[in-house]
Amino acid sequence: MSDTAAIRRQLKIKSGACKRLYKEHKSYEREAEELKRKLDKFIADGAEDWDIKNTRRMMEESQKMIQDTSNRLGGSMQDLRELIVSAEQDPALREDEAFMQAQEAMEEVSV
Repeated sequence: MSDTAAIRRQLKIKSGACKRLYKEHKSYEREAEELKRKLDKFIADGAEDWDIKNTRRMMEESQKMIQDTSNRLGGSMQDLRELIVSAEQDPALREDEAFMQAQEAMEEVSV
């Protein structure tokens, strides 16, 4: 496999990983917000201690997952950024579809 084909393949893999991790990160953030609202409602309604403790535990787990996905997303973004920089050096890849999609993924996830 040539270097161009290998870089093209890695661009597809890394951009897909970044998109997936971004979606996962957003999902955990939504989950944490929902659990916060649920906890506030439980506290306001005077729910049982078990419900409150369980919801707090679930919120803590969501916060851990947010941190974990954030760290993994940061690493994937760095890998993709480095790969894009090296791909820019190859004139055959500058107009390649995988290269364009990788740049779009960087922009989408950076927002």
